[in-house]
Amino acid sequence: MSQKRKITLIGTGLMGTPMSRKLMAAGHDLTVWNRSVHRAAPLVEEGAKTAPTAAEAIAGAEIIITMLSDGFATEALLADKDFRDALQPGMTWIDMSSAKPEHARAQSKDLAGMGVAHLDAPVSGGTKGAEAGTLAIMAGGPADVIDAMRPVLEAMGRPVHVGPSGAGQLCKLANQTIVAVTISAVAEATLLAEKGGADPAAFRAALKGGFADSVILQQHGARMSEGNFEPGGLSRFQVKDLDNTLAEADALGLQLPATQAVRDRFAYFCEELGGADLDHSGLYLELKHRNGLA
Repeated sequence: MSQKRKITLIGTGLMGTPMSRKLMAAGHDLTVWNRSVHRAAPLVEEGAKTAPTAAEAIAGAEIIITMLSDGFATEALLADKDFRDALQPGMTWIDMSSAKPEHARAQSKDLAGMGVAHLDAPVSGGTKGAEAGTLAIMAGGPADVIDAMRPVLEAMGRPVHVGPSGAGQLCKLANQTIVAVTISAVAEATLLAEKGGADPAAFRAALKGGFADSVILQQHGARMSEGNFEPGGLSRFQVKDLDNTLAEADALGLQLPATQAVRDRFAYFCEELGGADLDHSGLYLELKHRNGLA
C-alpha cells in the first residue's frame, strides 16, 4: 500500500462519491464535505470523516481534492475567508473538476502565494471509471508535484502529466469534444441500424475491435438502444464543457464546426426537451425528436 495520507475531498456527487471510496480502499485518512450534507452521509457511514463547514473539513489536511461542477464553484471556495484561513503552507490542492484553463492558472497563482501547491487534474471515464478506479486523469502543473501526488491519483485511475498549469483542463476540453462528437455519431449510427432492421446489440458486437469501435459505442450505444438515460455524465455539464471548449478555441483563433454543431444540439436537448439532468447519451433522444420518432 502507498503511504497513508490525510486527504479532504470536497464534492461528493456522482463522481466524487466513488472516487472517495477508492481513496478509502487505498488506506487513506479521508474527510469528505459536500454543500448538500446528505450526499456525504453514505461515505461517513463507510468510515470517512466529515465536518460542518468546508473550512473545518480541510483543517490539518495534507491534500485537498475538489470535484465540483465548474471553476466558478472552486473560486467560491477560495473567496471564503474562513476557507482561505484554513489553507496552510505545504498543502497540495488537486482540482479534479472540469473548468476553464484560465481558472486553473488563476487558482494556481493564487495558491502559490499561500505556499499551497496546485494541480488541475480533470478526469474522463464517467461513473463506471470512477467506480472501477480506472479514470483517465489529465494532470497539469509542476512535474515534481505530480510525481509526489502520483500514488494518490493512482488510487483513482491513470494519471498522465500533460503540461503546465491549465494544460489538464485544456486536455479535458479536448476530451469532451471527442466524447460529444462521438456520442452524436454513435446516436446516428444506432438509429440508422435500428430503423433499417439490424439488431443493435449485434451491430455493436460486429464492430468490436474494428476502427469504429470505442467505449462510447459499446457503453452509450447500449444505453441508447435500451433507453437507459440514468445519468453517468449529465447533459448540462456537457453543454458547459463545450461552451468552455469553444471559448478557448475562439481565444486561439480557431473554428471547431463539429463541436459547435453538437453543442447546439445538446443545448436544445437540455433547454427544450428537458434533458439537462439525463445522461449525455440522451442526445439520442434529440436525434429521434428531430426525426419525428419521439
